[in-house]
Parts: sequence; C-alpha cells; structure tokens
Amino acid sequence: MNEEILQQCIGNDRIAQRKLYDAYYPKLHFVCKRYLKSQEDIEEVLADAFFSIFSKLPQLKEILAFDAWARRITVNQCLSFLRKKELASISIDEFELNIPDPVIQDFPYNEEELLRLMDTLPTGSKTIFNLYAIEGYSHKEIAEQLGISEGTSKSQLNFAKSKLQKLVHQFYFSKTN
Repeated sequence: MNEEILQQCIGNDRIAQRKLYDAYYPKLHFVCKRYLKSQEDIEEVLADAFFSIFSKLPQLKEILAFDAWARRITVNQCLSFLRKKELASISIDEFELNIPDPVIQDFPYNEEELLRLMDTLPTGSKTIFNLYAIEGYSHKEIAEQLGISEGTSKSQLNFAKSKLQKLVHQFYFSKTN
C-alpha cells in the first residue's frame, strides 16, 4: 500500500480510507471467505476488520508490513467471530473416509470450487486447516488461539486434509472415470 495513502488514513482522511478499502476489500473478503460461509457473516467481519485496521493504523511500525498486518487482523476478526458464535467448538463429524491410496498430484484448480469443497468441512476443522495450511500458524499457536490442545489441532488438521483429499478425488477425478 502506498505510504502516502496510509499516512492520510492515519489522519482520518475519508478519501484515502476509501481508496484503502477499495484496494483491500477483495483480498480481505477472500480471507474471510475461507473461514466463514455466509455472505452476511463475511460482511460483518470485514466491517469489524476495517474498523480495526483504521483504528490501529497509527500503531503500525513498518509500512511495508501493511499487507500481512491487515490480513492478520482479518484472520483474528474471523476467529473472534467464530468464538462469539460458538462455532469454533472443535469436533469431528462422523464421515466415512475411503481415501484412495495414490497421492493426488495435478488437477485443474478452480478457486471457487475449492472454496465450496472447504465449506463442507466442519467449522473447527476448516478453521484449523486455514490457520495451519494457509496462514502458516503452528499447532501451538492454533491451540492458544482457539483454546484447544495441540493434539486436537493436529487431529483436526489430519481430518480436514483427509476429507479434502477424498472430496477433491471425487469431484475432479470421478468425472473422468
């Protein structure tokens, strides 16, 4: 993000804030979409995230870190929302997993289709998968964020990966067979 625009945002310049919002809305919307299913929830979390971003912007020490900083605020808002809604209770739904032995190597990635597949995961597993595989959190950090054990984080990640592998195989490869 342009340092001048960020400085103007710190000074509560509404035009600069709108520019920042317009530039980051798609990126942060995508982050929220990985954690939340309903558009209403996504919009609510995005509003809270942008409020936090604008409120805490004077605390940002390194302008070059703005992208990662804004994304982290958005992830934290998603987690906070899930905790408030009590949706982050971590439990494995009963699924029969018949995962094929071969490892899936290449398939035609389609972002929207993959997001829909991720939406089939229980909220807890989906949250942990996002935090670990996409955001790069450690199991220790996830456990602290969600108030669970590291073992629960690891088992939920394994469950999510297994379920996604099965779904990807069914969705992409059963069509050609």
